[in-house]
Amino acid sequence: MAIDKALNQAPMGLSEEDLAGMEPALEIEIEDPEEVKIRMGDVEIELTKEDMDDEFNENLAEKLDEEVLVGIAEELLGEVQSDLDSRKDWVQTYVDGLELLGMKIEERTEPWPGACGVYHPLLSEALVKFQSETIMETFPAAGPVKTSILGKETTEKIEAAQRVKDDMNYQLTEVMVEYRPEHERMLWGLGLSGNAFKKVYFDPNLERQVSLFVPAEDIVVPYGASSLETSERVTHVMRKTKNELRKLQVMGFYSDIELDDPVDTLDEVEKKIAEQMGFKATQDDRYKILEIHTYLDLPGYEDKDEKGKETGIALPYVVTIEKGTETVLSIRRNYHPDDPLKKKRDHFVHYGYIPGFGFYHFGLIHLIGAFAKSGTSILRQLVDAGVLSNLPGGFKTKGLRVKGDDTPIAPAEFRDVDVASGTIKDNIMTLPYKEPSQVLYTLLGTIVEEGRRFASAADLKVSDMSAQSPVGTTLAILERTLKVMSAVQARVHYAMKQEFRLLKNIIRDYTPEEYNYEPLEGPPRAKRSDYDMVEVTPVSDPNSATMSQKVVQYQAALQLAQTAPQLYDLPLLHRQMLEVLGIKNAAKLVPIEDDQKPKDPVSENMDTLNGKPLKAFIYQDHAAHITVHMSMLQDPVTLQILQQNPKAQQVVAAMMAHIMEHFGFQYRKNIEEKLGVPYPALNEEMPEEMEVEISRLAAAGAQKLLQANQAMIAQQKAQQAAQDPVVQMQQQELQIKAAEVQRKAQKDQMDAQLKQSQLLTEQARVAQQAEIEGAKLGAQVARERTQQEFDEATQAVDAQIKGVELGLKMGEKMMPQQPQQPKGE
Repeated sequence: MAIDKALNQAPMGLSEEDLAGMEPALEIEIEDPEEVKIRMGDVEIELTKEDMDDEFNENLAEKLDEEVLVGIAEELLGEVQSDLDSRKDWVQTYVDGLELLGMKIEERTEPWPGACGVYHPLLSEALVKFQSETIMETFPAAGPVKTSILGKETTEKIEAAQRVKDDMNYQLTEVMVEYRPEHERMLWGLGLSGNAFKKVYFDPNLERQVSLFVPAEDIVVPYGASSLETSERVTHVMRKTKNELRKLQVMGFYSDIELDDPVDTLDEVEKKIAEQMGFKATQDDRYKILEIHTYLDLPGYEDKDEKGKETGIALPYVVTIEKGTETVLSIRRNYHPDDPLKKKRDHFVHYGYIPGFGFYHFGLIHLIGAFAKSGTSILRQLVDAGVLSNLPGGFKTKGLRVKGDDTPIAPAEFRDVDVASGTIKDNIMTLPYKEPSQVLYTLLGTIVEEGRRFASAADLKVSDMSAQSPVGTTLAILERTLKVMSAVQARVHYAMKQEFRLLKNIIRDYTPEEYNYEPLEGPPRAKRSDYDMVEVTPVSDPNSATMSQKVVQYQAALQLAQTAPQLYDLPLLHRQMLEVLGIKNAAKLVPIEDDQKPKDPVSENMDTLNGKPLKAFIYQDHAAHITVHMSMLQDPVTLQILQQNPKAQQVVAAMMAHIMEHFGFQYRKNIEEKLGVPYPALNEEMPEEMEVEISRLAAAGAQKLLQANQAMIAQQKAQQAAQDPVVQMQQQELQIKAAEVQRKAQKDQMDAQLKQSQLLTEQARVAQQAEIEGAKLGAQVARERTQQEFDEATQAVDAQIKGVELGLKMGEKMMPQQPQQPKGE
């Protein structure tokens, strides 16, 4: 496509023809969507996709005027401060709850120096238990990622899914060494405050993807926001040293602006958090960076419609501001260059504990913080009461003196006392301190138990369940006890799925199109197209929060399988049970059919005799496999050995099941041959119309196959029957009878032929006689006709003679008479 037009219209009074001689025309040629050529006279500029991407990802802060940047910084900092003010109550509750963790040893001076400063571990116990259970569930040793195939399942997609699974688990466990520590920190913050965030991005320093934990207090959203995806503004509060900031400036990620030394910007919240965690934060020599994901309508970069008219719609940008100096370090587009809708790109993942009324979720601080505070108060009272009861104080007379002053008396030690008058007990009076209250102790147990139950941190009372109780009853108790934790695990599973989706996209973008090499051992690494075929999900099960819950579920399944074992895949069920228990090498302990590779029929026979599972594959020569397997079962030596094997029935049953599997594939192949067209892929989901049409074709093919098989079986039966001696004698008798019948038939045929010959001869004689008689009769008729003709002719002649004579006579009468002359004259 070539465009030979000026970008702007000609000024008033001048035509484009007038301007054509003033400056060369601009020509834009697009031969490839990833390559653009711009020509102006003799000058040609070629832009590749990389050049256009670099232009799209450039730092717009270096392009905008200083006044525009100052205005943007002032506006955004004011909005961020409003966001911070709107969540002060939530932050205050979070800060106050940190004290209940008891991370710092408190030296109390009230009500007396050395008073009990212990904290009840209710909150810490629930938090540690949640973190421990969740990390084991979401991050097993083999890796946290599994894959599922998108669309139709094919061999290529299955192999691609395995490569993607191996590659991502390798990335998360070996390459991204910070991922598991960051994930555990995230779980701690999630359980404590109810909110935790992960930031997923490509780190140019490490040249790979990273996923870092961001505490809840460092993510700021406006009041009224419901989620990160729909929030108008998301602010990430970061701390960077001068050297870290300088690295990013040199790399071109931030504008190369000279900044003053960091300003001490620790607010009260940050100081309180540091103090409660056991640190003394007085100053911070790091820059406070605000990375604000927001929407802006920048001058010169306005959104335009198809006609080039400005729409006034604000577009998503990421604005980075150094808070101390209010300097804009970068402004970058936050949408994909190929997205016509310009939707905001996600970089954060929100993990939530218990959803509340707004954006921020509730954590253990909010749920059991009051229980932990009450438990701490009662526990301190009980300890102080015990101290006062064991080491009571009181009054003594002024003149009473104890040698050695008031140091505690050691066991079996006696000291001298100077008594002014009377006895010792008359000069000393202890205050009436009571023993620790049993009521308070009972109340403490009740409060702690209720707090544990509410936080789902209570231990299951195994004594309440009988060993003979049904698995369903045990499962119901577990479900009721762990319902809250199961819901929390489901939310963690959902958030991890979003995180893995972001990581998958980054890994895919930086993965080569094709394999660069083939390794000597193991499969090759995943390529970019592999990631487009599959979806990645966490290995955790959102329906089961703990191992005990999974074990009970599988026990229930095993009990059901015992009632109807033919309905269940028992090897697979036992394999999954071992995997839940964490047994290593479960695949070797319980092999299943899906683990099997294609084998020749002799190897399959060997596996059957050894009790190993078998599996048929659709492309194999099933007729040959069936022949080899049936030959082994019919071999007398094999049968003799099997008779001495106590598991002979199982071996035969396994072999017959495998033979039927081959026969099923062979039957499918025979149907295809009768139809003349290939059958749809195995286990493929078909639309209703296709299924109906295929069923009709299959019915016709099955009928043809039935007729062919019936003819073949009939022929086989005839061949088998022909080998029976009795049948052979019967066949000989039938042959003799058939020969006799044939001889008689031949004799009858010869007699019939003789009679036919005689009949023909007689017919010929009769015909000849008839001809003779006809000839005689014809001759007679001819003779009679000749005689008649002769007679008729004679009569005619006679009639003519008579006529002549009559004429003569009449003539004579009419003639005159002449005289007669004498005879002698």
